[in-house]
Amino acid sequence: MTDWQKHGTISGPIVMIGFGSIGRGTLPLIERHFDFDRSRFVVIDPVDADRGLLDERGLAYHQEAVTKENYRDLLTPLLTKGKGQGFCVNLSVDTSSVDIMRLCRELGVLYIDTVIEPWTGFYFDKTLGPDVRSNYALRETLLAEKRRVPGGTTAVSCCGANPGMVSWFVKQALLNVATDLGVKTGEPKTRAEWGQLMQATGVKGVHIAERDTQRAKQPKPMGVFVNTWSVEGFLSEGMQPAELGWGTHEKWMPENAGTHAKGCQAAIYLNQPGANTRVRSWCPTPGAQYGFLVTHNESISIADYFTVRNASHEAVYRPTCHYAYHPANDAVLSLHELFGQAGRMQETNKILTESEIADGIDELGVLLYGHDNNAYWYGSQLSVEETRRIAPYQNATGLQVTSAVLAGMVWALENPNEGIVEADEMDFKRCLDVQRPYLGPVVGVYTDWTPLQDRPGFFPEDIDTSDPWQFRNILVR
Repeated sequence: MTDWQKHGTISGPIVMIGFGSIGRGTLPLIERHFDFDRSRFVVIDPVDADRGLLDERGLAYHQEAVTKENYRDLLTPLLTKGKGQGFCVNLSVDTSSVDIMRLCRELGVLYIDTVIEPWTGFYFDKTLGPDVRSNYALRETLLAEKRRVPGGTTAVSCCGANPGMVSWFVKQALLNVATDLGVKTGEPKTRAEWGQLMQATGVKGVHIAERDTQRAKQPKPMGVFVNTWSVEGFLSEGMQPAELGWGTHEKWMPENAGTHAKGCQAAIYLNQPGANTRVRSWCPTPGAQYGFLVTHNESISIADYFTVRNASHEAVYRPTCHYAYHPANDAVLSLHELFGQAGRMQETNKILTESEIADGIDELGVLLYGHDNNAYWYGSQLSVEETRRIAPYQNATGLQVTSAVLAGMVWALENPNEGIVEADEMDFKRCLDVQRPYLGPVVGVYTDWTPLQDRPGFFPEDIDTSDPWQFRNILVR
């Protein structure tokens, strides 16, 4: 494809915070799909490893960390330079999404990020309890800001592949399942109607089910954490407690589970790191597989979004929702190495570039389970080979994220006065229309697999045979 569609004009400055693997991949998509003033495009990052990509384009670069102390003074003149409405694209780590989002909305500047990030130090602060270090707690800070200043300039929260794109997949998958089950309903228009549709289809839960089969050309060395996307990002979320949206059909809760006293009450956490918590799940290519129950914002936001409440505001229906992530094999080996040393991180990190990968795909989708057709996976099967053909500076994992950032930017530009929004609240069809050229095959597959298949084996297990889709059967213990 050579004739790429222009999706609009960004009339003011563009400030990209962070120029790691996702920033590098997002840059050419912005260039390809938007008209903008190149003299007012600036990238801020404390590391200048890829500055050459900016220099050859004549784009400005500030080698500086965005901190709690300097963010207002640093960002305000850049975001308000010249005429028009600016756009802040926050793709960094260790920068408070809520604080920067607040500043942007005060200035009338559009904003997007891929995760609710805290200021540096939060993830590894041993003085904080697991409930405070959770994504649930971080999301509640966003919701509090949304209640404090409703409406206003659009700020899109958590709009990458996951969280982000997978929330759009859930809605399309739910419509497909409803059609196949003969559930007669029009397409929902409100949050309440979406929850009622999921309840009517009998969906008990959603796995964000992913298998990354991208293989490095060179074996992983000892003492190096190898991944296909941000190592810092993966380790930050991986060392948070495992979290999941907690469904109303669940009859059992792990002994080390914790609940939250305040907030939406849609999720629980486990007193163990998500990157060392295994669950049973299913993807089309491998079939049944282990995944890691790494905490993600969408595990909470999806469960919250599809909650059905009665007149007393009690939850009468909610799906269980969590990530079930099998990363690239080198990343799995890296995790084994890390946890074998009591969580002590390797001294060297390595993100595999597209040129360092031999082959493979990132199969990322949603598994809607528990309905009368058992389970339905819907998602992207993007290969590194196709990625190389259609977008520079990234592998398949990266392109699923950067294309979602593109879709979120388009939606924000077309809907500039929607206030703070999560991906679940956006026009999923419009966003997927923008993103689809970058997703490879997007497929829907039914499976008869359940987490009780071929169990118990040689040894007795603590399972619930009355309902295969209990979390008791999914969690590996």
